[in-house]
Amino acid sequence: MEPLSARTLPDLVRAGAEHHGDREAIVDGPVRLTYAGLAEEVARFAGALAARGVGKGDRVALWAPNSWRWIVAALGVVTAGGVLVPLNTRFKGPEAAYILERSGARLLLVEDGFLGNRYVDSLPKTDMPDIVTFDRWDGFVRDAKPAEVDVQPDDLSDLFFTSGTTGRPKGAMLTHRQSTEVYVAWSELADLRAGDRYLLVNPCFNTFGYKAGVIACLLRGATIVPQPVFDVAASLRLIEQERITVLPGPPTLYTSMLDHPARGDHDLSSLRVAVTGATTVPVVMIERLRDELKLATVLTAYGLTESCGTATMCRPDDDPVTVSTTCGAAIDGVEVRVDPDSGEVLVRGYNVMRGYWQDPAATADAIDADGWLHTGDIGVLDERGYLRITDRLKDMFIVGGFNAYPAEIEQVLARHDGVGEVAVIGVPDERLGEVARAFVVPRRPVSAADLAAYCKERLANFKVPRSFVFLDALPRNASGKVLKTTLRGEA
Repeated sequence: MEPLSARTLPDLVRAGAEHHGDREAIVDGPVRLTYAGLAEEVARFAGALAARGVGKGDRVALWAPNSWRWIVAALGVVTAGGVLVPLNTRFKGPEAAYILERSGARLLLVEDGFLGNRYVDSLPKTDMPDIVTFDRWDGFVRDAKPAEVDVQPDDLSDLFFTSGTTGRPKGAMLTHRQSTEVYVAWSELADLRAGDRYLLVNPCFNTFGYKAGVIACLLRGATIVPQPVFDVAASLRLIEQERITVLPGPPTLYTSMLDHPARGDHDLSSLRVAVTGATTVPVVMIERLRDELKLATVLTAYGLTESCGTATMCRPDDDPVTVSTTCGAAIDGVEVRVDPDSGEVLVRGYNVMRGYWQDPAATADAIDADGWLHTGDIGVLDERGYLRITDRLKDMFIVGGFNAYPAEIEQVLARHDGVGEVAVIGVPDERLGEVARAFVVPRRPVSAADLAAYCKERLANFKVPRSFVFLDALPRNASGKVLKTTLRGEA
């Protein structure tokens, strides 16, 4: 089987070993795994999971940064027939515990101590799944025998939890077939080739990192170079040392690189492809990537977790203005339209999730009877079918490439005994694109520093408001709904 024909992830790993056996699959510091070596490691890990009782359909959570172990563990989970549940490395204990409980995870795989975070200690002591830490990796896989599991294309491959306007994360159900077919299309438009060297900066705990990174590379026979934390200086060194050719990421990644004082000290001539998200990108940034770094392909794309990460993409020959002001056109086999009444962007096709895990009501709200996924984004389509996102029906905003949901932040702040009412919006930030601002009606005297510290104990750092505005009352309409448009205007 050719890798591009594989429609399950276990088949993809095996096809990679057959067709790209001696080619490097992963380079992570001193660890250099060929495609054949990767298949062996994945089979061993899948066998260890099976010996631990993981079977068909069992959910297994993975809480770790980008690394060769993350990739092997993730592929091992699905090869054992399990369903991968990635956890954000920035999560605090309560955030992770909710997803572990909600997904019914049988096992938690964790790199404890990453960036000083004692993940295991942060979790409740009861009602948690069995835990395997990465420092016990060698013992875990020792003497493991390959697992013989019949994995089918339409089996669930993963649950990526995404928050909504209710502030409670919901697990988007995605299949092996979706995860491979969508990224055959993505990798073709991105001009990803066998032998490419892909710097994986986007976190694997989201679909951009895992599917447009790991899976896309396996489909094309590219080499994955994972970076656990984005650090501009480290990225510049890796690009030069490993002759990186493909570098997807949020706009902040590129601006940070372009403006870094040490950029000129590094040979970045190997770079060929950049792909960024739906955030509006200045035309000058696209021009600088092409002119200063000589990139042949610079693309933007649009998608959400519920669409398997991708719905539209620019094409390689699109001009800088098109790339910076649109998200491209629908990928083959996917339809995109804009509701004429609300302006909401709707998506339909093979990439749309099977629904939210054990939440039929939320699924019905998201996917209508005709199969259209309601994205919550407002946009327009031009005469070419290219999409431009203009606003959001949902309040979600994007902080340095991470989705932040006001309702979730508001729920945390509302529990503070000094907060009477609160509303959160996203406001522009030069470095991160947007950051949270909280408008608070205090119950008693309270400082911004107190509220920030309170949030930092309970929320991932990117969700913590960077500013607080204290009001006597929140603006409301006649029905009592908070007027966030007014707050945005004031901001």
